[in-house]
Amino acid sequence: MTVLGAVGRALDRLTDLLPARAGAPLKRGRLRYDAAELPPPLGVPDQPVRVLIAPSNAAGQGWSFARALEGLDGVGARSLQISLARDFGFSADARIRSELTALSAPWRRRHFAEATRFTHAIVESGRPQFGTMFGGRTGDEIAALRARGVRIAHLAHGSELRQPDRHRAIDEWSPFRDEGWDAIPTLTERSAAYRRLLAEVDAPVFVTTPDLLLDWPGAHWTPLVVDPELWAADEPALRRPRLVVAHAPTNRVVKGTDLIEPVLRRLDAEGVIEYRRFEGVPAERMPENFAAADVVLDQFRMGIYSAVSVEAMAAGRLVIAHLHEHTVDAVLNRTGLRLPMVSATPATLEDRLRGIARDREGAMATAAEGPAFARAVHDGRLTAETIDRVLLRPPE
Repeated sequence: MTVLGAVGRALDRLTDLLPARAGAPLKRGRLRYDAAELPPPLGVPDQPVRVLIAPSNAAGQGWSFARALEGLDGVGARSLQISLARDFGFSADARIRSELTALSAPWRRRHFAEATRFTHAIVESGRPQFGTMFGGRTGDEIAALRARGVRIAHLAHGSELRQPDRHRAIDEWSPFRDEGWDAIPTLTERSAAYRRLLAEVDAPVFVTTPDLLLDWPGAHWTPLVVDPELWAADEPALRRPRLVVAHAPTNRVVKGTDLIEPVLRRLDAEGVIEYRRFEGVPAERMPENFAAADVVLDQFRMGIYSAVSVEAMAAGRLVIAHLHEHTVDAVLNRTGLRLPMVSATPATLEDRLRGIARDREGAMATAAEGPAFARAVHDGRLTAETIDRVLLRPPE
């Protein structure tokens, strides 16, 4: 170690002890950051039960879960999003870029001090939330929170828990059968690592899609949460002479976009449908885009329905996706309601769309069931009740 290097590291340690606005400009070049980019304090609720949800906020669900929980008596909740990439502008109570959590010791200290004042923490996706404070080890972070009396639960949104081998074995359309998809090894290891964390940290596990119950038996389904009023559309669907078909892929491989687009473009060229793809569109623009469609296509490789499906159902649009029987049965068994969607695969989508274009009556009836289903299952009440029963105020 050179003298200059030792002096530099000592200076870094000293600047870490200063408030962010004073210390950040003094840090060495690659460690310097703009303190103005740090979010304000998260703010700890003053209710008796205080829930922190962090750090992924996938599709805005951390924030939506927090708002749902605040519908319970005596519960306050906050969501923190540590952004790894573009987040499409989903709401969060606080948001910070991942690199800042590693650079700013003052932010880490402040966030940990706030986190320990919550009564409960729901840890999303097995990700760390305190930067380098505990070496980026989620298990150590959880142990530190528990040592200060915070009760813990896990929340899985999808690919962090879903086992590629299991999915590949049951679905011919599984993206995990795609040998050209270079993310498969990473997703396989990520799932294995997350399941090791769940086994190590014994705590309730919540999942946002029913298929994940197969990946962690004993988990609790907490349905995706949307605001039905935000997505409500004035005009009913399927009344246009030419069907407007929308597709909003967040991940083209997972959604099966390349498998279905040749069919969609051919039907568009024939005048059967008008195809519109929305990719990289900010979240606040999507309600108007769905309201202007008749049919919304979700995913065609996973066997599940995502937030896109729920939003489109809330808008009264006809939703088509590839659905596993387990998903349909799990919804029915839990809620007593039929999932008002049309199931199709890349091989059957063309026939489904041509049939809908010829005879709209059945499709109109299915679409009309969507808003009531979205309100009953996905407006947050069922999710909040589940978390309350399992984590916040379990029966003695």
